[in-house]
Amino acid sequence: MPSGRRRRAVLHSEWWRTRSQRTAASAKRLQHRAETRFPVITHIAERMVSVNVFDSATRLAAQCFLTAVPLVFVVASVAPERVRQQMAASIRAVFGLTGEAGDQLSAIFRSSDTDLQNAVGVVGSLMVLVSATAVSRAMQRLCKRAWEIPRTGARIAIWRWLAWIAVWICLLVVQEPVRSGFGVGLWLGVPLTFVFQALMWWWTQHILLGRLVGWMPLLPGALITAGAMTALSVTAGFYMPRALNRALSEYGSAGSVFVLLSWLIVLCVAVAVGVTMGAVLAQEPFLARRLGSPPPSRERTEQG
Repeated sequence: MPSGRRRRAVLHSEWWRTRSQRTAASAKRLQHRAETRFPVITHIAERMVSVNVFDSATRLAAQCFLTAVPLVFVVASVAPERVRQQMAASIRAVFGLTGEAGDQLSAIFRSSDTDLQNAVGVVGSLMVLVSATAVSRAMQRLCKRAWEIPRTGARIAIWRWLAWIAVWICLLVVQEPVRSGFGVGLWLGVPLTFVFQALMWWWTQHILLGRLVGWMPLLPGALITAGAMTALSVTAGFYMPRALNRALSEYGSAGSVFVLLSWLIVLCVAVAVGVTMGAVLAQEPFLARRLGSPPPSRERTEQG
């Protein structure tokens, strides 16, 4: 290579190296400036990593699918006909089921009490009831991580797990009338769903944390989670019917299982992100003084 061309190549390489170093330095300055002006962004990112949001949400979704869904059928096997049909309508509303998927669900819940009880079985019912608290425990672990509570920091009584499951089942039954605004329409159903979800997740954090955190600090997480869940409930009506019916027609029941599990993971990610963001925001100085929030672990460490 001629010396002039080699020299131009060296200069060109040095120019790119200098440019990349300046870009990296500018990025670091912007990051430092953002962390200084908006420390909440850094705190949220750090808490998301410590909570391991996607892993926690996946485990929660798996527990819902393996224990909570069978529990619904166990309850339906002993519930009165009117309650069973209302439960089916609420499940259709939650997942936006129509077409073949909705018909299959309706056929299951239209079965007689004897048919459902025979399908579930006594042994299966006992196993489902015993393992149903796995969902409560998974949700409790998520809340504790979000609020940086040590494993030994919350001695939860078993009745709290059972109470949370029982209330969850009862609330599932009334999902359909709430989402439809008690027959008025979506213009009332959407705000009602938001209020409904906010109260539910406010109470969920309170009971599963064993009152280690007061009511007011839990409010931001409840509002954020309610907003995310309300948005997803509206989205489900557009996405889930098409996805489920296509999966059923192409892959059969196995396809519908993957679609439902994927949607459960999306819902659980929304819950994990909402609860975690709410905990961080409630512990920021501006809100912490007004809500009486416990200090984050970084402040407890600095205080000794």
